[in-house]
Amino acid sequence: MSIAAVNTRNQFRGKVANIRRGSVVSEIEVLTPNGIISAVVTTSSIDLINLQVGEEALAMFKATDVLVAKLG
Repeated sequence: MSIAAVNTRNQFRGKVANIRRGSVVSEIEVLTPNGIISAVVTTSSIDLINLQVGEEALAMFKATDVLVAKLG
């Protein structure tokens, strides 16, 4: 799925500031112009998109979900 296909109103561009890896879930911190956004996602999802500290990312919010996507 492309980023353009995601229909989410609240999107914040930023850079991955930190990843605290766990065996099952990990915490990602994305530094945006509005501050740091944290999300807990599965570690396998981080590995699937090969998300690394320092890369551009997009934090996306819905009422019940927070999504983080790798940019570039």
